[in-house]
Amino acid sequence: MGSLQLFHSFSVSVSPATNLRRPLNNGRVSACLNVDVEAPNPLKMKSGGSKEVIEEEGKVLVGTYARAPVVLSLGKGCKLYDPEGREFLDCAAGIAVNALGHGDPDWVRAVTEQANVLTHVSNAYYSIPQVELAKRLVANSFADRVFFSNSGTEANEAAIKFSRKFQRFTHPNDKQPATGFISFTNSFHGRTLGALALTSKEHYRSPFEPVMPGVTFLEYGNKQTAKDLIQQGKIAAVFVEPIQGEGGIYSAKKEFLQALRKACDDAGCLLVFDEVQCGLGRTGYLWAHEVYGVYPDIMTLAKPLAGGLPIGATLVTERVASAVAHGDHGSTFAGSPLVCSAAIAVLDKIANPSFLSSVSKKGHYFKELLIKKLGGNAHVKEVRGLGLIIGIELDVSASPLVDACRNSGLIVLTAGKGNVVRLVPPLIISEKELEHAADVLHECLPALDSN
Repeated sequence: MGSLQLFHSFSVSVSPATNLRRPLNNGRVSACLNVDVEAPNPLKMKSGGSKEVIEEEGKVLVGTYARAPVVLSLGKGCKLYDPEGREFLDCAAGIAVNALGHGDPDWVRAVTEQANVLTHVSNAYYSIPQVELAKRLVANSFADRVFFSNSGTEANEAAIKFSRKFQRFTHPNDKQPATGFISFTNSFHGRTLGALALTSKEHYRSPFEPVMPGVTFLEYGNKQTAKDLIQQGKIAAVFVEPIQGEGGIYSAKKEFLQALRKACDDAGCLLVFDEVQCGLGRTGYLWAHEVYGVYPDIMTLAKPLAGGLPIGATLVTERVASAVAHGDHGSTFAGSPLVCSAAIAVLDKIANPSFLSSVSKKGHYFKELLIKKLGGNAHVKEVRGLGLIIGIELDVSASPLVDACRNSGLIVLTAGKGNVVRLVPPLIISEKELEHAADVLHECLPALDSN
C-alpha cells in the first residue's frame, strides 16, 4: 500500500473581534503539515468489517429480510467485493436490476453530470430528462404514453388503477363496469396491497388480508379457463408475465398469449404484461413479448431501467391514456431528472441491436453449458429460460446449492417454491465469466446430497 504525503504551511490572521462575522475567506489561511497517510482502500469500512455491519443491522432495521450473511461494499463490472476484499461473481445483478453491471462509465457519467445540474423538482413542473426518456420508451415499444413511478409494484398499482378507470371511462352508463382481474399461478406482481392481491403465493398475501378484492387466479398457460372467464364481461384486465421470474422462470407459450389477446379484444378487457423482471433486454429482445409477437395494452417495467436507481414505468396505448385525467394518479419522486438521466443511459445502451444480439448469444451458450455440466445430476430436473434469465429446477431445496456457491464466490438466487436456482447476471457478463459460473455450480452440486 502506498502512502500520501501532504505538505501545507499554516498561519492565521484574525481580524478584531468586531469583524468576526466577516466571511472566513477574508482572512489569510496557510498551513504547515508533513504526515504519512495511507492511501484509501475502498474495500475497508469505517465500521470495522462485515461482522460488525451484520450485528448492527440486527439492532436498527425492521426484520423483513432473511439476508445472506454477506456485506457487499464494492462492485465493478460483474464482480462484487465484501469489506475484507473477498470477490464474488455476480449472477444475481441485484435481482435482475444491474443490467450494465456495477460502475458502468456511461451510467456513472450520466448520474454525476445530472446531479451537478438538477436532481429533483417533483411532477408539478416539466423536466427535460423525463420527457426524453418517455420519448425513447415510446419510440422503442408498442406504447403511446408513459407514466413513471418508483418501483415495479408501483408500476403495477398504476396499471390496476388505469385498468379500472378505463372500464368506467368506456362504459359511462354502466352502473357496475368491469372491476375484476385475472392473474395466474406462480405469479409475482409486487408487495403493495393491490399488486400483492395479484401475486399468487398465498403466504405473501395471508398476513395482510383483506387485500384488494376481485382477483381470480388461473393456471398459467390454461387458455380455455381464461377465455371462459374473460367472456363473462366482468374482468377489467388480465395481468400476466411473459416469463415468470420469481415464480420459477416459466415461459408462456405463444398460443396462450395469443388466446389472451383475442379474448381481451372480444370482451373489451385490457391485457397487461408485467415485464418488471423479464423486460429490457433480459431475454435477448428489448421486450419479452416481442418473442411471441403479441402486444399488450399496458406494460409495466422497473428493475433494470435506471441501472440501480429506483424507477418504475407503466407504458400504455393512447386508448388507455385517454381514460386517465389530471389527478387520477401521481407521485412526488417519480421520474426525477436524476433517475431519468440514468435510465436514458441504460436504455440507449441496451436498445442497441448488437447489444441485444450479444445477450441472446450468451444466453444460449450459458444454457447449453449448464445442461452439459449439470444435466447428468439426479437432482436437476430441468434447465430453462431465455437469454440471460435462466432457471435450474431441482427436486430438492435450492438453498444448500445457493449457499455453497456463495461460499465459493458465486452469487445466485432462488425462485419458484425454493427449488429453482435463478440466474440473472448483468447483461454485460462475458462468456469466460459464464463458464466460471457453470464450473462453480457444478462443483457445488454435492451440497444437495449433504442436505
